[in-house]
Amino acid sequence: MTTRTPEELAVPVRGGDLAVTRWPGDGPAVVAVHGITGNSLIFGAVAERLGDIDLYAPDLRGRAHSAGLPAPYGIQAHAEDVLALLDHLGLRQALLLGHSLGGFTTAVAAARHPERFPRVVLVDGGLGFPIPGGANLDEVIESVIGPAMRRLRTTFPDGEAYRALFREHPAFTAHWGPQVEAYVDRDVAGEPPGIRSSCVLDAIRADGAGPIGDPETLAAIHRPEVRGTMLWAERGVMNEPQGLYDEGRLAAGDLSPDRITTRRVDDTNHYTILFAEHATAAIAEAVYAELKQM
Repeated sequence: MTTRTPEELAVPVRGGDLAVTRWPGDGPAVVAVHGITGNSLIFGAVAERLGDIDLYAPDLRGRAHSAGLPAPYGIQAHAEDVLALLDHLGLRQALLLGHSLGGFTTAVAAARHPERFPRVVLVDGGLGFPIPGGANLDEVIESVIGPAMRRLRTTFPDGEAYRALFREHPAFTAHWGPQVEAYVDRDVAGEPPGIRSSCVLDAIRADGAGPIGDPETLAAIHRPEVRGTMLWAERGVMNEPQGLYDEGRLAAGDLSPDRITTRRVDDTNHYTILFAEHATAAIAEAVYAELKQM
């Protein structure tokens, strides 16, 4: 793998400019969409593996360098921002690569605009399960991403204290390095001693509702227009043994194997599936395979 130098783009969207990180390449275009409290630099290790791909990764509305973009938020808003990116680049088509919440955004964008996004790669996201009737939405979101939500409400004395939170996170500990540090630093907002996450809480709440309660989001991966590969992590958000998906949950999800190929990436959790060498190799394999179908 060769080191790639990213560049920054500003793409006009509703309400302002969407910040986009680009890793230039001579190959086909791929748009990578991050998770609910993430930012574009979570794809740094994947970009290194996709050496010839022209890779574009936006900071979603309400995060990092796109934190100032206004509401309404939600997965549909992100899908339209991704389409605006494609239009801005003058591209007829691109493969979509989505991690976690980005997988749901990817599925919705592909279902809405299959002529623009004919193939997808979903990474530990995209297949949702509706919450039982009467369940409290905030409580369900807290149960899934509670540690992340608490982080968004916390202030830190300086940037190093914020980095320490991630260095000690059980999902990141074994893979801490320059790429993870750059990802963490991009999320920093404020000034000492009031350092905080850049994520807008209203955006996180609006987005978190999609995979558990929005009919369009839940249905997207089952639409006949959505075709590609789904890779899933063996372990969970906090590196716990139970991941977001397992064989039973995938069976209950009733995905069509003719449209969506599923594969477990062993020895990964929800985050290291984007950083571990064997995991980025699996993602690259899926991306190149799907590009051949376009």
